[in-house]
Amino acid sequence: MILDLPATTTEKVSKKLVKMRESGGAVTLGRVLTLVVCADEGEPTEGAIEAANEASREHPCRVIVVSLGNSAAASRLDAQIRVGGDAGASEVVVLRLYGELAGHAESVVVPFLLPDTPVVTWWPGEAPENPAQDPVGRLGTRRITDSTRAADPDEALAHRLATYAPGDSDLAWAQITYWRAILTAALDRPPFEPVDRVVVTGPGRSPSIDLLAGWLQAQLGVPTERHSGSFEVRLERTTGPLVLAVDQNNNAVLSNPGKPDGKVAMSARGVRDCIAEELRRLDPDEIYHLALQGASRITRPTAEAAS
Repeated sequence: MILDLPATTTEKVSKKLVKMRESGGAVTLGRVLTLVVCADEGEPTEGAIEAANEASREHPCRVIVVSLGNSAAASRLDAQIRVGGDAGASEVVVLRLYGELAGHAESVVVPFLLPDTPVVTWWPGEAPENPAQDPVGRLGTRRITDSTRAADPDEALAHRLATYAPGDSDLAWAQITYWRAILTAALDRPPFEPVDRVVVTGPGRSPSIDLLAGWLQAQLGVPTERHSGSFEVRLERTTGPLVLAVDQNNNAVLSNPGKPDGKVAMSARGVRDCIAEELRRLDPDEIYHLALQGASRITRPTAEAAS
């Protein structure tokens, strides 16, 4: 069920939300968190809502979508409520703010936060310079950005490191969880040799690949190079390199000297999978912070770094 409430107030929206919930038979709330989705006018919100709805089947939540409109327009709040089949296992409140209200989004959001539950703030498009100091970001115990959506991914990661605060995370980080798991498992097997050098290759402007290289640098503490090209991770050891690559069928292929290649079926991780993973943990992700620090220490061939 979808209900539009143009030119309304937060009080009217709250009352209507209660009535819609009761009429639908959902009197008791089993929500575990509030997910606040922040977007500027013109940024796609439907994809974010769809991803949040899918993730809510694993993490029942209230989704509050804040869309900031023209600040020069007359002050106005347009709202939309979605419950039932149009909201997955969540309930969605879309708030479109115009005029003076657009500069006070946090005040509009607060009345809709679920009591005694964590708040997660997510920017599916361009993130603020400092998420932890953003007025809406300050409401969240976790703040999720997406460096893959930034105009300059390299600059975005540098900003994330410079402004990092406990609770910050990035969907670009969640995209490489499977790769990190495969590499960790491989290094936990014989011959248990130290890694002398790391070479990570992938798309040139991919913050996920940069974070993967940064994670390896931070964990292994060895020289780490980042190249542009087809995906490959090469861990140089005395007896030969451990190589993780992708074959023509998009299977992950792990090559180890003296052993048969190992294959793992892989599929691309969509926004729904990544946001669901991020919602599984509400404590600070210290390994992500280490990966950001490591990414600042990786080296690139001069020609690639200049491009």
